[in-house]
Amino acid sequence: MTSLSTHSAHAASPFIGADVCEEAGLQLPAGADHVFFDDDLWDFTDVIGLPVQMPLSARRFDFTTVASPAWRLVAKELVVAMLAPRHPAVAPLPRAYRTALHLWTCAGRLAELSRFFHWLDALGITSLGQVDTKCCEAYLWHRRYVLDENGTVVASQSPATRRAAAMVPVDLVNYRELFTVDQPAADLVPWGGATPSAVAEMPNGRDENKTQPVEDGVLQPMLAAALYLLTAFGPHAVTLAEQIREADRLGARKSRTVRRAQGRKKTRVQDPEPKITALLAEHRRTSSPLTLLPDHHVAERIAKGWAKHDPLVNISLDLLARRAGFSFFSPRWLPSLRGPLGDALAAVGAEREFGRNAAAVTVAGGEATVPWTLPLHRQQAAALVGIVRTAAVIVLAAASGMRSSELMELAVGCRRLEQPAPGLIRYRLVSKVVKGQGLGGVVDEWVVIEPAYRAAELIERLHPDPAEGASLLGRFAFDVRYRWFRNWVKSEAGARLGLAPIPHGPVNLRRLRRTLALEMAYRPGGVLATKIHLKHIVVATTEGYSSRPGGAQAELLAEVNKLEGDRNLDLVLAEFRNYQQGILPSGPGARSLTEFFASIDAKLEPMAAPAPKTQRSDRDVLNLLTKRAKILHLGPANYCWFTDPSRALCLKLAGTPSADRPLVGMCDSARCPQATH
Repeated sequence: MTSLSTHSAHAASPFIGADVCEEAGLQLPAGADHVFFDDDLWDFTDVIGLPVQMPLSARRFDFTTVASPAWRLVAKELVVAMLAPRHPAVAPLPRAYRTALHLWTCAGRLAELSRFFHWLDALGITSLGQVDTKCCEAYLWHRRYVLDENGTVVASQSPATRRAAAMVPVDLVNYRELFTVDQPAADLVPWGGATPSAVAEMPNGRDENKTQPVEDGVLQPMLAAALYLLTAFGPHAVTLAEQIREADRLGARKSRTVRRAQGRKKTRVQDPEPKITALLAEHRRTSSPLTLLPDHHVAERIAKGWAKHDPLVNISLDLLARRAGFSFFSPRWLPSLRGPLGDALAAVGAEREFGRNAAAVTVAGGEATVPWTLPLHRQQAAALVGIVRTAAVIVLAAASGMRSSELMELAVGCRRLEQPAPGLIRYRLVSKVVKGQGLGGVVDEWVVIEPAYRAAELIERLHPDPAEGASLLGRFAFDVRYRWFRNWVKSEAGARLGLAPIPHGPVNLRRLRRTLALEMAYRPGGVLATKIHLKHIVVATTEGYSSRPGGAQAELLAEVNKLEGDRNLDLVLAEFRNYQQGILPSGPGARSLTEFFASIDAKLEPMAAPAPKTQRSDRDVLNLLTKRAKILHLGPANYCWFTDPSRALCLKLAGTPSADRPLVGMCDSARCPQATH
């Protein structure tokens, strides 16, 4: 139990009885329950504008995880202060946050604060006044490493985890004057006043992006399989999903009928034999097989006393009864119907419920045709629809560069189709940008290529309730869905369709976005371009930037441009090193490029240098090559050194001599004076 401090033993919290949502400016729909400061569970589930990506667990603040009632009040006061920085009791604090933190951020702060209080309890500390700098350092060490059951260090936590741990004592000190029941000591200055980011050794953001692209060996078969399923399986998966929903509605009607029948026990049951016999005759007339039960239901029947070799043990009798107009198949009917059932089974056989007589599709990379699916049980059919849906998500993410939060904000009806000129179609997707934005996000549009647009269309058609404005994807775990997708491609089903197995390797939405940026910048003819027209993606991204300069595609294009500049510098440096080794370029522009390299090489000679300083490192050489790197453009089989627009052959042929970029698609590298090989 935490003891009350002498300073505030009789003080009342300024937030007692307050409506937390009202204080924080959070909007609730009409009729929703409000969140009050005195409650130990704050449920923000109904708050308007929360991102779809935010899990339900982060929307519920459970203060009962803090055992001490006094520390529980401290936690509540701290969270309210972060949510409502303009409150009269918070605004005068000199070190308080001046901008309200996001609910998701506050959920993370509360979770770490609960860990800190639990750790203090384990040490026998009963008051925040007992916390000193050594205690703060000990907690950071406790959270810095991952320990096994014996207390041995087995791994290190991420910088973000260390920063969250370092933030707890700092926040408690910054809001010291606000707390009414317990406060840290007045002379406590954790880590000598250093920021939590510095203490946690957080990367400064100026280093290279740590997100690595998807490996080529993984990207190629993954993207090939996803595009194949999108185009070959899409319409069939929509039909299969509708059949599953219809079967589920039939099962729901059965449940309601059973409940009504249980309420009317004295109602005479209609003789089932005529209707079921007529239905069996219809099966024989149309040569339609009876429906097999899934294996686990067969095992349940055998456990209840069915003979293992009974020919009817694996037949779905309940489904047959429902189709005949009954809610279920009563065991009392079996003796009189066993003969007709056995005759029908011998005549037409039995098969799984879904995917019968499947349409033929061409196998991937071949000319042979196979049924798009083999017959499936209900659970298998639902899984196959999920695989196709995941394939559409992969194509959408890989071809658009949208963040995970932006994908989850897509809604039914998000597709926009424009035709600014005959034969010219522009595809757009409407979503929200939530990263770095306030509650509710900012509506934005992505200009995308047709495969991404068709992927969104397929996801919408697979939606169980495609009402306008409904969340298209909802919150989903891509890592889990991708693992299922990869396993399906490697299974017999994928091999039957000619799909290459996908090797193991890390794939997530961040890596897909990073891959797109690197492919656009470094490898315009790389793996991604072999499956999706990369030039079209570049055009779409550029149009998205032009349509909304401050939007999400502008950020993606800025990253691409930076990567493209880095690529050009690397290429120019490599060509310069080739020149120094005697490997000279060829082509009409080789002479001018060689003369340029000769002038740079002369500046690097110590004897020719006009000053004592000489340039020897790659960084110094790059400084000399930077200007030439800015005018480098990659052609299909050549380099274009766009030094003078008036000399560019492509611009002369196009009649646009004043353009600021070459038309690489029209390049005639054998004749253009600015092209080298």
